[in-house]
Amino acid sequence: MRVDAGLAAVQFSNPGNVGEAELPNFIGRSASFACGAVARVSLHVDDAQRIVDAKFKVAGCTVLVAALSVLTERVKNATTAEAAALAEDLETIERGLGPEVAGRGDCVLLASEALLEAIRAYSDSARDHWDGDDALICTCFGVSERTIENEIQTKHLDTIAAVTRACNAGAGCRSCYPLIEDILEEVNRKS
Repeated sequence: MRVDAGLAAVQFSNPGNVGEAELPNFIGRSASFACGAVARVSLHVDDAQRIVDAKFKVAGCTVLVAALSVLTERVKNATTAEAAALAEDLETIERGLGPEVAGRGDCVLLASEALLEAIRAYSDSARDHWDGDDALICTCFGVSERTIENEIQTKHLDTIAAVTRACNAGAGCRSCYPLIEDILEEVNRKS
């Protein structure tokens, strides 16, 4: 290996976090029809919404392996909301992998999509097992239906983006977008 090899080459030759996260885990998958690559991310999330473990399996190029290695390392000990924000910042991920990744954003996107799908799987499970008084809509930020309704009513909001700016609902993995949209329609119909 060249001495000046970038992070992508180093991460490919010695990737971290390959395998399966501790059970129970949440799985996210992504694939590319263009190149045939397949990525799978598994996350172990604790009761405080922190990612305790993140692992991946992949059939793909060096850039995809490097991106998954870096992403899974960076999200350990992060909340699901922090991990989702990181996964959506493709430019920062690309820059962190080095100059040889330039123009390979499709591989970084594939890694990001697998991570976001795993976070969405966690969010869906958290909503299904929620036992609070109000319906939990955004698991990434712990925003209830009542909070969203109040924000829409008091601030006369009419878009998901406006709700997100007002109370962070939808700022993470975005799995709650359809629920927020339903709440927007219902509240604004009553107004």
